[in-house]
Amino acid sequence: MTPVLVFDIESIPDINGIRTLHDLPAELSDNEVAEYIFQKRRASHGSDFLPHHLQRIVTISCVMRDDEGFKVWSLSEPKLSEGEIVQRFFNLLERQWL
Repeated sequence: MTPVLVFDIESIPDINGIRTLHDLPAELSDNEVAEYIFQKRRASHGSDFLPHHLQRIVTISCVMRDDEGFKVWSLSEPKLSEGEIVQRFFNLLERQWL
């Protein structure tokens, strides 16, 4: 059987990046920063889906089917950084297909 991997990346607004990019005051709450960028995006694009550079990855969920069976898991933990989550995903790809 040809191995098949399906994955889904979940992200949240990169509040710190948005604050910096738009020079927003520190007094604004995280929710206010998110609402600011969502309104700005809706006005310019008709949707509040943010471009990738304004998002932060919080988990990557995977489903894999191969000769050994069917597996489901998520690559995240509360204390992992975005970079560590992405690195775990690439390590998985390397182990499975390279």
